[in-house]
Amino acid sequence: MSRNVLAELKIPAEHEFVGVAKAVGSRLGSRLGFSLENLDELAIAVTQACESVIDAGEQTWGQGASLKLTYSQTERGLAFEVQALPPRSKDALPARPAPPDQDELQRVAHEMIRSFVDDFRTEVQARRVRISMVKYLIG
Repeated sequence: MSRNVLAELKIPAEHEFVGVAKAVGSRLGSRLGFSLENLDELAIAVTQACESVIDAGEQTWGQGASLKLTYSQTERGLAFEVQALPPRSKDALPARPAPPDQDELQRVAHEMIRSFVDDFRTEVQARRVRISMVKYLIG
């Protein structure tokens, strides 16, 4: 699948910055001709993906990570990838323990994202936390 990168964004991995990622995704979707309904679905999926990656990053490295967001135009729509980057500082706060129901919460969050996009992938490893998804113009 051919992809044309439209925007890359790096923001702190903090819940207060998720609105920036959502606004960029919505604006790019609008530019590509998404309907209002598809823009709403895209905004929900971007928000949930960022929140999930922030939580996974905090459990992996603690606070102080960054999010790298990449928005690309595909032949059929908009691809979005959010990746947590580990903190650069050795002064980062320690990783927080996962709540007892974390696996179930992540499963529900991922199912929510899947219901709003056409393609969804997730990767959580020791040094990589990433969610990739695609929203097609014609769903």
